[in-house]
Order: sequence, then structure tokens, then C-alpha cells
Amino acid sequence: MMKRLLHIFSLGLALISSCLAEQKGEFMEQTVIIFKPDAMQQGRVGAILQRFEEMHFHISGIKMVQLSEAILREHYAHLADKPFFGDIVEFMSSAPVVIMVLEGENVIEEVREMTGETDSRLAEKGTIRGDFGKDKGQNMIHASDSVVGARAEVLRFFEPAELFPLRHNLAD
Repeated sequence: MMKRLLHIFSLGLALISSCLAEQKGEFMEQTVIIFKPDAMQQGRVGAILQRFEEMHFHISGIKMVQLSEAILREHYAHLADKPFFGDIVEFMSSAPVVIMVLEGENVIEEVREMTGETDSRLAEKGTIRGDFGKDKGQNMIHASDSVVGARAEVLRFFEPAELFPLRHNLAD
């Protein structure tokens, strides 16, 4: 219980800190990308990563990890009451994944557009899910859906020492 409270407190402090940095013009919008087990197994990480690089987004953190059930339950807590929740946790813990933080102007919205519909069968061709995905479950990647969501995900998956943000004056 105490560990959970400390985690919530540290999330709050980090959100306040990033809001202050944003007000000073030091914050560049970030998003978290998770290359899901299907992307890993099908060898699609490079092709998908290349699309992000071509958009000139900065990679400020990237690593390969095996996600635990505990972190997946936290990450997908908003879906805990859905009948497919167990399937998501099982799938996402079935193989290592690559997790990345991208930053850039309007990166969340642009990445969401590049990603396409959650159900790959409905995603337009030319989007990541439309070109590589199979269905709603095996859709290659996760991308943050909002600034607040992205900030929480960065803190969930990365230690500060694992991030190398682009540092420049946004007024230049």
C-alpha cells in the first residue's frame, strides 16, 4: 500500500514538474510507443521505426523489456472490467517488447494518425496498423492517447536516467 502511495505521489510530482517546464518553454511533447509482441515476432520493428524517423521525431528513450503482469495491469487498468482484459495481459506478456519515447511538436496527434484505427481490419492502408496489423488485438503498436496519458506512461516505463530528451530553446 505504501509503495503504491509513493508511486502515485511521484507521478504527481513528475506531472507538476513537466507542467512547469512546459510553461517555461522547456518541454517538448512526448509519446510512448510500445512495439507489441506481434511486431517483434514478425520483424516489423525496423519498418515501423523508420516511419517515425522519417517524420523527424526525436527518440529520447528506447529499450527492450519483458513486461510483467503487474505493470500490464497498471497500464491497462482502464480496461480491467472488459471481458478481453485477461487476453491483453496474456498477449502483451507473451514475448519481449520494445518501448520507446518519441518527442516532437504535436507528436501525440501525428503518431495517432500514423498508427490508424485500433482494429487493424478497419485501419486505412498507409497507416501502421492498416499495413501491418491483423485485427484488434494484434495491431503492432500502442501509442499514447493524450499528453497526460503520455506523461504517466513515460514515468511507468522509464527511469529518468534512461531518457535523453532533445534540449533546445523552442523559441529558436
